[in-house]
Amino acid sequence: MAEGKPDVRLAALRRFAVAITALNVLGHTWFGFEQSIAQPLVALLTAYGLELGLEAFDARLRRRRPRFAGGFVPFVDSLLSAHITGLAVSMLLYANERLMPIVFAAAVAIASKHILRAPVGGGRTMHVFNPSNIGITATLLCFPWVGIAAPYMFTENLGPVGDWVLPALIVTSGSLLNTLLTRKLPLILTWLGCFALQATLRSIVFGTPLAAGFIPMTGVAFILFTFYMVTDPATTPSSRRGQMAFGAAMALAYGSLIASHIVFDLFFGLSLVCAARGLGLWGVELLRRRTPATSAAPAPAPAPMPMPTPSAPVAATVGVGERVGA
Repeated sequence: MAEGKPDVRLAALRRFAVAITALNVLGHTWFGFEQSIAQPLVALLTAYGLELGLEAFDARLRRRRPRFAGGFVPFVDSLLSAHITGLAVSMLLYANERLMPIVFAAAVAIASKHILRAPVGGGRTMHVFNPSNIGITATLLCFPWVGIAAPYMFTENLGPVGDWVLPALIVTSGSLLNTLLTRKLPLILTWLGCFALQATLRSIVFGTPLAAGFIPMTGVAFILFTFYMVTDPATTPSSRRGQMAFGAAMALAYGSLIASHIVFDLFFGLSLVCAARGLGLWGVELLRRRTPATSAAPAPAPAPMPMPTPSAPVAATVGVGERVGA
């Protein structure tokens, strides 16, 4: 980050942390979340503890200052990502009254940030998977009896007006966040357009009702996924073309999974696309290491040929000529 410029990603994290905290508080007190209060609490404790522990370990290993050191504000900022992750996995997973699957999801999510990384040039690496999504994906695979929170939980107690107001607020705040801060609007538009395209193609090929393919777009869970999960700044491309390719790949993965009758398509699809992007980054890095470095310095100019030394008879002749001419 250039000196004098605000940290846009940090500003986005702060706003998202406030938004998801408000959503969880309102969800458990008013909207109709059916998870127990204990589940977000254990998710947050797990995420906080692992984030601080792994950051301290990495800082000591690399002999650098931990990001949470330096006062209250750096400490809080260093936990923003863990805070968002803990609340997201506890909000989107439904494990009845069990706590261990939620702890497992939060632990996998935070650990993935520090372990599953790919090179991005300049000796730097970045985490490949969206933490919340990979935690949810791993939990769904390891615990088949765990499911995703039903969409009606987000608006169960809101009534007919609230059914429209809450999604409208999420879309508005998400659009502002991704337009002004994360700059992920090309990804969102491509993802939505390609999602509609794959729904239309599946209707043509398989004869399914077209409305059935568009129904997921009307749910609050889909809106949250679109504006706050698939647009994660740290695990998605920053260029416009890269964002468009990522959004199209996400729609392709979703359509392929649902055509194969695989459930939880949004979460599995995002994990597959992130994995493919991570492998691509590693492939570029390995290719760079194998390519021999060419010197950019120009080749030295050849040395001038030495003039031959005159032999003795020639020198004598020249001397006679000079004397005659004189």
